[in-house]
Amino acid sequence: MQTNLADFVRSRPEHKELDSILRSCVHCGFCNATCPTYQLLGDELDGPRGRIYLLKQMLEGADTGPVTQLHLDRCLSCHSCETTCPSGVKYGRLLDLGRVIVEEKVPRSLLDQTKRRFMLLVFPYRQRFNWLIQLARLTKPFLSVALREKIPNSQEVDVWPENNHLRKVLLLSGCVQPTLAPEIDVAAARVLDQLAISLIPVKSTGCCGALNYHLSEHENAKNLARKNIDACWPYIEQGAESIIMTASGCGVTLKEYAILLQYDPNYAAKAKQFSAMVKDISEILLEEDTTLFKVKNIKVAFQSPCTLQHGQQLAGVVESILQKIGYVLVDSDNSHLCCGSAGVYSLLQPQLSEQLRENKLRDLHIEQADCIATANIGCLTHLQAKASIRVIHWIELLDRNRLELH
Repeated sequence: MQTNLADFVRSRPEHKELDSILRSCVHCGFCNATCPTYQLLGDELDGPRGRIYLLKQMLEGADTGPVTQLHLDRCLSCHSCETTCPSGVKYGRLLDLGRVIVEEKVPRSLLDQTKRRFMLLVFPYRQRFNWLIQLARLTKPFLSVALREKIPNSQEVDVWPENNHLRKVLLLSGCVQPTLAPEIDVAAARVLDQLAISLIPVKSTGCCGALNYHLSEHENAKNLARKNIDACWPYIEQGAESIIMTASGCGVTLKEYAILLQYDPNYAAKAKQFSAMVKDISEILLEEDTTLFKVKNIKVAFQSPCTLQHGQQLAGVVESILQKIGYVLVDSDNSHLCCGSAGVYSLLQPQLSEQLRENKLRDLHIEQADCIATANIGCLTHLQAKASIRVIHWIELLDRNRLELH
């Protein structure tokens, strides 16, 4: 694709990236075949190829308005198109950078601004989010059905094992998971403990920055990234083996710190080293002897989050671990498609999100399974709101003390 970027784009540090990504697209349209929103809506502008055209026009100086904003807002940022693309177009990066410019050019309604501002002021901050959920649980009977479905019940948490092993890996708990499902990280710690690995939570860390970044607050996202790097750095210097994430959505963002901070002279090198150390917990367990977790006759419908299979390119890794242990995986249709959670997408685009969830629950064939397992907190809570069977993080399947499926 030939390009002629406008002067206002050339003044940005990312202009070479933008130009390169646009030029890599050959208009083949393979991306539309695996795009969830294109499959639902059938509109060229609701597929990656159409959105790339909209972004190209804007970056070349054409007038940009609500139509462009609407079709970009509908994108889930699932990266399924990147997995499919034969030309290696970095669509997600183009979208994130382009959305910032759209925000500068196209004003939002007061209601839309208020919703986004509220999310940005509350969700990335662990204590604020915890207060919000506690209040929501107290007032749950008075809330609408749609809101009640999004509020999980409080859960008991097991004791964290002692960190006394020679092998040590770091854990970033993130912002919402400690409130919504605190047992996930404890289960991970207990599983790793049985493999003689200590999981050390870095308490001064916070949100990975994904929400800010995808809602076009890139500077705040970078500040959160710097804070997490600084908090982990003493442990890294002391020889920590790796940085572990149990939420694949956070994991893919941490792995992208090297990209987020590539133009920061003070953090570029640190961010590159930090990102190289980040691993989804499945990457750790894939290299370990998991025979001590053997089970029989438990059927699992596994929902592979987009951030795991497309964002981190770890398709099939969790499935292979579960099958090796002895779990029977129920066949799934359209496993490459998003469940509709996509961070706060379910709050900003509820109708599309609900339709995608309905399709996902159908495609998982849950009537044949004992439980649904996933690898991301957003997918877990989104599916649990409508699922007829229990939805858990897959690492809990390995923690015998929490395995209560029947």
